[in-house]
Amino acid sequence: MGSPSSASIRQNNLLFLIFIMIFFFYYIPDKISLCSNQSSVNPSVIPYKISSSISSLETLRLDGYFSFDDIDYAAKDFGNMYHVLPSAVLHPKSVSDISNTIKHIFKMGSTSQLTVAARGHSHSLQGQAQAHQGIVINMESLQGPKLQVHTGELPYVDASGGELWINILHETLKYGLAPKSWTDYLHLTVGGTLSNAGISGQAFKHGPQINNIYQLEVVTGKGEVVTCSEKQNVELFYGVLGGLGQFGIITRARISLEPAPKKVKWIRALYDEFSKFSNDQEHLISKNSFDYIEGLVIINRTGLLNNWRSSFNPKEPLQASQFISEGKILYCLEIAKYFNPNESDVMSQETESLLSELSYIPSTLFLSEVSYVEFLDRVHQSEIKLRAKGLWEIPHPWLNLLIPKNKIFEFAQEVFGNILTDNSNGPILIYPVNKSKWDNRTSLVTPEEDTFYLVAFLSSAMPSSTGRDGLFHILAQNKRILGFCSSASLGAKQYLPHYSTQEEWQAHFGPKWEVFVARKSTYDPMAILAPGQRIFRRNNLHMMLASRSRLISGKES
Repeated sequence: MGSPSSASIRQNNLLFLIFIMIFFFYYIPDKISLCSNQSSVNPSVIPYKISSSISSLETLRLDGYFSFDDIDYAAKDFGNMYHVLPSAVLHPKSVSDISNTIKHIFKMGSTSQLTVAARGHSHSLQGQAQAHQGIVINMESLQGPKLQVHTGELPYVDASGGELWINILHETLKYGLAPKSWTDYLHLTVGGTLSNAGISGQAFKHGPQINNIYQLEVVTGKGEVVTCSEKQNVELFYGVLGGLGQFGIITRARISLEPAPKKVKWIRALYDEFSKFSNDQEHLISKNSFDYIEGLVIINRTGLLNNWRSSFNPKEPLQASQFISEGKILYCLEIAKYFNPNESDVMSQETESLLSELSYIPSTLFLSEVSYVEFLDRVHQSEIKLRAKGLWEIPHPWLNLLIPKNKIFEFAQEVFGNILTDNSNGPILIYPVNKSKWDNRTSLVTPEEDTFYLVAFLSSAMPSSTGRDGLFHILAQNKRILGFCSSASLGAKQYLPHYSTQEEWQAHFGPKWEVFVARKSTYDPMAILAPGQRIFRRNNLHMMLASRSRLISGKES
């Protein structure tokens, strides 16, 4: 065989160049800008297919409107690490605006690459509410029936998916009622927390927020508006709860209520041994003794108890003033008991009796009495202070894990003893919950054990820092923690999960994966919804299902 001609070489080089360009453009939707103030996408350069799809949206009759300019804010979130620009933002005034938009995109079929992401109060961490050159729906602009509180034997409130939990609290309190389960931060939307779980210190008693929902109104990936509950459209109901936005956008929720207290006894105490700390936490959740049980890991904190004095009173002031916290790893038990003013004496007696059963360091017991609203909205006060210092809109490389009870001591030894040694870059929450209070029919994935711990590393990264408080150091630290969980086979699960490949997602869902994929193919077969989760790719779901079908057929034959 002779040598290839120069023309042949040029042709091969040209083909190779075309291949590289196709490869590059094919993967653009997954590109992100890590911790950048600029979008990773030039909004003026939009492929023709997407451009024509976008222009067709202008033909829709809406109660609200689309924005095509000045939409950089839709490429940002609380995590402040991922920035991808949409092509448009929908400001719906009605559920039909959302339905018509999605239905229009669905009818385009494979001729369109448009995706849709629901954006609540932009508190997602890793771009989950963003849509590369797609449509972001501003859920807070959704105008439907106002909050409707229904009293009676089984009280509930009907709320828009774009409503903030803080507004629900204030409205339901007018009737002497309140939701049973909360998140630590109330300035989040109903649809946002219910698409994940909604976990706080009440979860040991009432389960997460997704366990306290009677009914949902959902817009599916086909644009259908569906009412669902545990008795109606059951598969969609449980799929959407904890479903990471994959099966539908929550436009309305019916939330269970209970009589609301007026006051809260708020208590903190320290431990210097993890085993005593975790044993006491597990003891308390087994008794349903308090109304709220959480905990914190505190590493090398100077003047800790003096800082507490601004909100709490020490049981023994002199001993508390002599306590040294720096250079130590300490564990803080944080508990609360709800009561009304006429129950104050009984509450105090019950609290003292319960505290006598615990093994905290006596000199570190601090107590406070606050209003119910002040207690539930406590994190917002920290937000105000951080915003004033310019420390709110910075990167937040949070890592949230669910760790089985029988592995928590091994986890604590390695992570708090070896990986996090000098300090932490934010609060570290740690507390157990009872799996019996969590409904396994939802899409949420938890460890298999009956009791498991939420461990949340709520880190903040200082902009431009290359030190231990910088973003890349914290991300490397998170990677070490995840690596240990994997190598030690702890059976941990991520809460607010984030993965890069479908194989990782499949491992995360485990036995639930088949059901998850089946639900996706039923309710969002074109993979239009929630692209920022990076679980399914637009128009690739059919190919994946066809491949699985052929594989199954091959096995059966």
